[in-house]
Amino acid sequence: MSSAKPNLNPQRLRVVLVLQGGGALGAYQAGVFQAMHEHGLAPDWIVGTSIGAINAAILAGNPHETRLSRLKEFWDGVAHRDSYDMSLVPDTQRRSNVLLQTWDIVMRGVPGFFKPRFMSLFPLGTPVEPEQASFYDTGELGETLERLIDFDYLNTPGGMRLTVNALKVTCGTLRRFDNREQTLRADHVRASGALPPGFPPVRIDGELYWDGGLYSNTPLETVLDDNEHVDTLCFMVDLWNADGPEPTTLDEVQTRQKDVTFASRSARHLQDYVATHKLKQKLRALYAELPERAQSEQGREELAGLGGDSTLHVVRLAYAGRDWNMAAKDINFSKGSIEWRWEQGYQDALRAITAAGWLSFVTEDTPLVVHELPPLRQPVRDQERAA
Repeated sequence: MSSAKPNLNPQRLRVVLVLQGGGALGAYQAGVFQAMHEHGLAPDWIVGTSIGAINAAILAGNPHETRLSRLKEFWDGVAHRDSYDMSLVPDTQRRSNVLLQTWDIVMRGVPGFFKPRFMSLFPLGTPVEPEQASFYDTGELGETLERLIDFDYLNTPGGMRLTVNALKVTCGTLRRFDNREQTLRADHVRASGALPPGFPPVRIDGELYWDGGLYSNTPLETVLDDNEHVDTLCFMVDLWNADGPEPTTLDEVQTRQKDVTFASRSARHLQDYVATHKLKQKLRALYAELPERAQSEQGREELAGLGGDSTLHVVRLAYAGRDWNMAAKDINFSKGSIEWRWEQGYQDALRAITAAGWLSFVTEDTPLVVHELPPLRQPVRDQERAA
C-alpha cells in the first residue's frame, strides 16, 4: 500500500491513479501527480492509456525520490520552445504563437517522440509494411522511454502496479498489459499510444496493437473490473469534455468531435458498478437467510469471491482549458501551453486534496462516492481557459 500521510489516508485506502489519453494535454496529468506526490498520496496502482500510459510508466518505472524529476524531464523534452514568453504577451499573440508552433510540429514532429515519414508512400495510398502504416515514426519515443524508465525496477514484484491498455488491430478487442501478469517493456507503452493514422501500430508477441483510446479512452473500467475488492481512493483525470457549445466553424466542429469521441464514459460505468455492487450485497443477504443445511463452504467461498463489501472513492479531476477551441490542441506542445496545463493540474489537485472528501464518514455498505472539485472562490484568469 502507499505511504500516504495519516491525516490524508488514515484508513490506508488503496490509492489508484487513472489517466486518459490526450497527447499534449497530458501535462495536466503531470501536475495532478505533483500535488499527490507532495502530499504523500503516492499511487499503489496506475492505469493509463496513450499519453496516460507514458506518464504512468515513467512514474511506475522510477523510485519515489526521482519520479517527479523524470516526469518533468519528459515534458521538458517534448515541449516546443516558444519564440517569446507567452505570459508576457496579449492573448491574440499567444494564440498566433500556438498556431505557428502546432503547424511546425505537424511538419517536423516532436524530437524524442515522433517524426514524419518524409519518404513514405503511405499517404498516397500505396501498401506498406503494417508497422510503417502511419504518417509519423515513433521509434524515438521508444528510445526516450528506455532512457527515462528503469524497466527492471518497474517489473520488480512488490512495486507500483502498472496497467496500460491497447487495442488489438485484427479483432478490435482491448488488451490490458499489467506488470503483475507479465514483463512490460517500452513497446507495451508505445502500443498504448499508437493512435492511427498518425502513429504506427506496435507488434507485441506477433500481434499488432493500436491506441487503447480507440476502445475506451478512460481506463476506469480496468479498476472497476478489479477483483481485489478493497477500499480504494481513485483519482480519475479527464482531459476531454463531453459537454460543450454548439459548434459554428470547421475548427469548432472538429474540436467538438474529438471531445465527444475521447471524453470519459465514466458516469455510465459507475452506474453499472453501483448496480452490480448492490446485487452482490443482496445476494449475500439472501444467502445468509438460507437454512444452515442449504449453505456450504463452497457457496461461502464463491460469495466471498464476488466481493460487494468494499467502498470506492472516485476523485474526478477534469481539465477545463478550452485552448481557443483548437482541434489540434492535443498536438499543441508549445512550452507555454505545457507549463500552463501542468500548473492547472497541480492547482486542481490541490483543491481536491484540501477538500479531502474521502475523509467524510460513509457506511460500510456504501459502494461508491464520487468527489467533484469544489468551486473556485475567484475566477481563474488565463489565456486558455478564458479563450
